[in-house]
Amino acid sequence: MVTDRRYKLLADFEKVCQFLDDNYNLETLNSYLLRPFFEYAHTHPYFNHQSTPRFGLWEDGGKLVGLACYEMDLGECFLSVREGYDHLLYDMLEYVEKELVAISDDKRILSVWITDKEKVKSQLLRKKGYKKVYTEPITIFSYDKDFVEVDLLEGYSLYSLKEENDIKKIHACLWKGFDHGPDPDDDHEGRLFMQSGPNFRKDLTMIIKAPNGDYACYAGMWFDDQNKYAYTEPLATVPEHRGKGLATIALIEAMKKTKELGAKYCFGGVPDFYKSIGFETICFREEWKKKLD
Repeated sequence: MVTDRRYKLLADFEKVCQFLDDNYNLETLNSYLLRPFFEYAHTHPYFNHQSTPRFGLWEDGGKLVGLACYEMDLGECFLSVREGYDHLLYDMLEYVEKELVAISDDKRILSVWITDKEKVKSQLLRKKGYKKVYTEPITIFSYDKDFVEVDLLEGYSLYSLKEENDIKKIHACLWKGFDHGPDPDDDHEGRLFMQSGPNFRKDLTMIIKAPNGDYACYAGMWFDDQNKYAYTEPLATVPEHRGKGLATIALIEAMKKTKELGAKYCFGGVPDFYKSIGFETICFREEWKKKLD
């Protein structure tokens, strides 16, 4: 008999991660709810840890068969079920409409993320009054292809975090690289926390140091040993160092390391940059949204 309960972050984190690994397939991508995606979110400074007891777990004889969660905060969600448990999706949607909504202008709002390959989910969402409001490509680089080769400009140097790991410089690089402005705040503890995930790999995460000693580019890389894929997160270049091939160099080096570990392909991001170095769209990620009041 299937039973449901709330998520306990400390007790259930690894159980959920293993469920995501076991539930992975390249066809539907499980709404793009990948283990590295879930783990990275849990270590992000913007992640709402306090509301994680609102996540729902469905179990059959103690085996996890369903998960309802958000990425960063209330107002968005993912619905994941094991093969053969699609019949749970209706009740799971009813659950998240009570537990994971956000309030905006006194209206209860919820977005559900799926891929365009998940026809059962899209049919359910359409039936329940959700509208598709956003679509973005999901891209991969197959390791059957040759890597792009770019020469590192004189004065710049490439390291893994295992070789050099200055938290303040990383924070400044990512702050500026994601266009938050020229003056980083002082949340260095939050940046250190991002290296606390059980599968965070310093040896796979690359930085490029500028001639003045600052970090110019950061390429985070994750490796799923069970399913043999790599996952890029985050990737950023400081504005004044863009256009020099730094992101390509750092990312390619990280991908080469995961290929040596047995990865068959790497997930990338949305910007045209990924397409320019050989990433290809394999499906689309969709946001379905509804005002519940």
